[in-house]
Amino acid sequence: MRNFFSLIKGEFKLFWSNSVLRILFIGAPIMYGILLGFVYKKGKVTDLPIVVVDEDQSLMSRKAVEMMGDNEVLNVAFIRYDQNDLAKIVAENENVPAVVIIPKNFEKQVMTKKYPEVLTIVNTSNILTANYASTAIQVCLGTLKAGVQIEALKKQGMPEPVAMTQYEPFKTTFIKKYNRSTNYMYFLWPGILATVLQQVLLLGLALSFASEYESGTFGKLVSENKSLLKIMAVKIIPYLLMSFGIWILYYLFTIWFRIPFYENLGALTFVAGVFVLSVCFIGILVSILIPSQLKATEVLMVVATPSFILSGFTWPLSQMPGWVVAIANGIPLTHFLKAYRILLIEEGTLAQCHDALWAMIWIGLICAVLSYITLSLKKRKILKTM
Repeated sequence: MRNFFSLIKGEFKLFWSNSVLRILFIGAPIMYGILLGFVYKKGKVTDLPIVVVDEDQSLMSRKAVEMMGDNEVLNVAFIRYDQNDLAKIVAENENVPAVVIIPKNFEKQVMTKKYPEVLTIVNTSNILTANYASTAIQVCLGTLKAGVQIEALKKQGMPEPVAMTQYEPFKTTFIKKYNRSTNYMYFLWPGILATVLQQVLLLGLALSFASEYESGTFGKLVSENKSLLKIMAVKIIPYLLMSFGIWILYYLFTIWFRIPFYENLGALTFVAGVFVLSVCFIGILVSILIPSQLKATEVLMVVATPSFILSGFTWPLSQMPGWVVAIANGIPLTHFLKAYRILLIEEGTLAQCHDALWAMIWIGLICAVLSYITLSLKKRKILKTM
């Protein structure tokens, strides 16, 4: 047992002696947690600057401009009464997601039922802001349409309750569950931090055996320790302990940024432990297979870099080709983020994470068995040469 602890101590020394790894493993979670926390701190897209061209300048067009100004998503940053400087304004203000053009004689044509057209030009170079702005503009103009129609029916002598039913034959109700405020911070920030944790784990474990090969200490390690399971445990345990420290750091970040994650933290911590183990065995396997630290790092970064995109967290797996889904299912992050969404965002139970848990367990077991077999072959080969 004393030898086991001395080996773990040696592994920590190996980790600490690599200044680049030390900075990345400890610094990256802190830096990304703070940086991305402030990036998404606001949580919701508000006050998007739009341009309104009011060519009519009537009471009705001014009402439309006022309604758009009152919407929390929109900010009427520029009001123009013709289209002469429109191209210049849009070019100089690249953050403008939409331009609304209210035509001449708008009110007059509405009153005479000539159906004028309000033109909205949406800048879709940024899909997120374009969707928010266009939806808000549609809500404002739709509300104005309803008001105009109801007022016209009332002028014809129809009572207001009847006029309301004429325009709105049925009601629609939308109930937001879970992330009711549609806060982008609650949704995206934890997912990115889980990706960072996976990336630094793979980066660290890429060097675990590769560094032994390059420094010439692999032979001594396997000759002095007969148990391969013990050797693998020595390589993984330091990263498990440091990952738990990062997990506590992430929890402190949620308090700092006032993210209301209080439910199912114990269950999520258990799932995170399974996730870390499965990632560790992937890193160990590659580090055993590839004797070069640089090449092992490159291979694992190829796995880690697209993992968030492939995970189905921001773009659904159902919309991806089958072969891409197969690759995504082989990455632990895909299943961890599924469990995270169930436990924290949807406030589900651990039983509902059954599939995600078993997927991570199977990934970890397969990589552990392959690591054991590969390490056994490497040990036999090195002992023969010694």
